[in-house]
Formats: sequence, C-alpha cells, structure tokens
Amino acid sequence: MLMEELLGLLRAHAGLHGDELFRHQRGDGLIQVPLEADVARGENADRLVAFDDRDARDVVLVHDRQRALQRLGATCQRQSEPAGLSNAAAIILPGVGHYAAIIRALDSQNLRVPLLEAIGRGVPFLGICLGLQALFASSEEAPELAGLALLSDGVKCLPHDVKLPHMGWNRLRIVKPSPLLAGLGESDYFYFAHTFAAEHSEHAVAICDYGTSFTAVLQDNHVFATQFHPEKSGAAGARLLENFLRFAA
Repeated sequence: MLMEELLGLLRAHAGLHGDELFRHQRGDGLIQVPLEADVARGENADRLVAFDDRDARDVVLVHDRQRALQRLGATCQRQSEPAGLSNAAAIILPGVGHYAAIIRALDSQNLRVPLLEAIGRGVPFLGICLGLQALFASSEEAPELAGLALLSDGVKCLPHDVKLPHMGWNRLRIVKPSPLLAGLGESDYFYFAHTFAAEHSEHAVAICDYGTSFTAVLQDNHVFATQFHPEKSGAAGARLLENFLRFAA
C-alpha cells in the first residue's frame, strides 16, 4: 500500500487532519494517570498523563497517544523517574519497534521493579503493542531477554506464509466479556503493526486471525493489554481508551 493511501485510511478512520498524523518508529513509554476527576463528565483539569521518552534514537513522536488521550480530557506531561510510579492510579505502557528496545528501556531506566510493584498493588495497567508482549516471560524476537513474566505464555513470530509485518486494519473475535471492550463488537476495526504476537492465551478476551489466531486483547484482573494501537484506531480505539480510564476511575 502506498504511503498516501495509508495516510488516507488513517484520516478516514481516525478523523484526523494532516498535521495530526505522525510517523511512528521504535519507541516505548510509560503513562501514569492519577485519577482525580470523572472523565465521563469531562471534569479532568487535574488529570495527569505522563510519558517517558526513553531514548531519542528510538522514540520519534508520542503525540498520537497524547492527542488520543487529550481528546478524552487527559492532560499529558512527560516523565522518566521511577518514583513517578509510586502514586500512579493507572499506568499505560505503549511501545512499537523491537521487543529488546522496550525491555532494555525498562531496565536501563530502573522501571522494572517499580512497575511490577505498582501492578502488584492493584494499579490498573494497559499495555499497547509491545506493552502487551512485555507482560510475558519471553519473546522469540529477543529470547535472551526476560520479560516482565506476569504471564507465562510466550510471544512468537507470526507465520511466514502471510505478509509480514501484519500492518493495517483488522477485526477481533471476542471470546470473553471485558470492561475494556464495553460498547465494542466484532464489526469494529483496529490498527495493527507487528510481526510477533502472543499465542491464544488463557487471558485473551479477544483474538485476531492473521495466518494464525493470536491474542489481540487480554485481561488478567486489573491488567489489560492490546496488540493493536487504540490511539490509531479511530472511534473504536478512543472508546477502548475511555473504557480503561473509566475502569481506573
């Protein structure tokens, strides 16, 4: 697909203007969301969303995530200190690129332990793309690196008999109810960009088919994750992010 066609799809599905479409390369970050207001009513002046821009070589722009959350009333601020997770009421871990980049970033920034501690305290968590894969013990993309190991299943390469990466719009097959998918159905499309994926996990609440079935959305109590990018998935993605904020509130 030509780049202009891709941009056209993004504009059409996400309702964005040209200056709101951003290049996304390797990157990852943390968003903490102290919930001090009711996002459903838009009373969110005190809400804080903090992005950690790890490494300038890997992170080009995170404005797509910022703007997606700003549309829901979140105020975005970048942060990179582990102490920032100590009082977070919700955490979002997004990432695109290579599995090694997100794992090494968490460790180099000394964020692995405080992140696991926050999740252990019951802080609502949403992983996006690599943020989903990081929850598992390991990935074939970088088998020498240990993931967060919150989930025991593995991350494997998609079959080579389909075009890789899996990039574009696809639908879900919902297998379990989840508050993250409230108001969403199997007719909704979401934007994927990945080559590796988690197998059909016991924690999957929705799967996607591309050469094989893989976990597209998972939930384990207060831990949620999506393989697709909700911030690039138009109205359906915005609804999913709103659902997460409502759950965290």
